Amino acid sequence: QIQLQESGPGLVNPSETLSLTCIVSRGSITTSDYYWTWIRQPPGKGLEWMGAVQGNGRTYYKPSLKSRTSISRDTSQNHITLQLSSVTPEDSAVYFCALKNGERYVFWGQGTQVTVSS
Repeated sequence: QIQLQESGPGLVNPSETLSLTCIVSRGSITTSDYYWTWIRQPPGKGLEWMGAVQGNGRTYYKPSLKSRTSISRDTSQNHITLQLSSVTPEDSAVYFCALKNGERYVFWGQGTQVTVSS
């Protein structure tokens, strides 16, 4: 059973870079049909797809976030990282990592709350 666990700071200063790690257990991040995905949910709003890295290394980003978003793999540790630069209070959200296998999300982390101080 694949397990995902988000890890990172709960509080980030405006203008700084948010760095989160998705720790993947019992699954290989290099599987080509897997999309390791970052999704966030701001307070009172719906889920927002941010981007993903495919098992083959290809990355995908939401266009409005692309300029300040980077998703990468650490294949040696089976981790997926998210970096979001120049954060503002509008970036405060619960951040999830999730695995999409083909067209379906099959595993989710529990989410981690990130607050950007104002």
